[in-house]
Amino acid sequence: MHDSGAHREMRTAQEHYETLLGPVYSWMVGDIESALARAAAELDALQLPRHRGSAAFDLGAGIGLHAVPLAQRGCSVAAIDSCQVLLDELRTRAGTLPIKAVNGEILAFRSYVEQPLDVILCMGDTLTHLPNLASVELLLAEVAASLAKNGVFATTFRDYASAPLQAEQRFIPVRSDERRILTCFLEYGEEQVTVYDVLHQRDGGEWRQRVSSYPKLRLAPQRVSAKLTALGLNVRSAAGSGGMLQIVAEKT
Repeated sequence: MHDSGAHREMRTAQEHYETLLGPVYSWMVGDIESALARAAAELDALQLPRHRGSAAFDLGAGIGLHAVPLAQRGCSVAAIDSCQVLLDELRTRAGTLPIKAVNGEILAFRSYVEQPLDVILCMGDTLTHLPNLASVELLLAEVAASLAKNGVFATTFRDYASAPLQAEQRFIPVRSDERRILTCFLEYGEEQVTVYDVLHQRDGGEWRQRVSSYPKLRLAPQRVSAKLTALGLNVRSAAGSGGMLQIVAEKT
């Protein structure tokens, strides 16, 4: 087996997606149609505003698993992500749906907001990609300021803070087939967890290994809920899909 992962210092989340995860992200997701159906069901359960023409913003939109169902519900969607590979897939998947794809950092999303927003999403662990807790609080403040009356913000993320995985539980098989094997390993620090993605990919008759790592925040759900409440939003939380936590906040 050939090791092509000699350059292994920890990257930012953006660099990690550009160099390793972005090009295999759709493969990692698997059946895209099923994933879109799950995302649509997740949106249905959120009881979002449903009037046609609602303005929505998807923060960390990726390949469009939530942006596409939002647009199919009648929303006009802005979808921001810092990984161009994922945005290219989103644009292809969106077709003629009213989705505007933006390559940028989610902390800068307000510079693209043209009117008060009825829906803001930050799904799929995106919130933990921010560099520090101050950035999370800044983003939440920008979200609260951008929502229209009765607008809804929803986020899902993993709770790396409450119960760190131990020993072999830190090794997480993600997906495998005859061509690729993706495994994740978590290393816990005081404020962050370092995520190592180990990709084995068959090249001809030889397996090649690539390794990349990036930090995620150990973000306590109670801190997010408390900040949103302090910003004047009505907050509720529940178990989300895929082992994530879900926090929903409404501006009443």
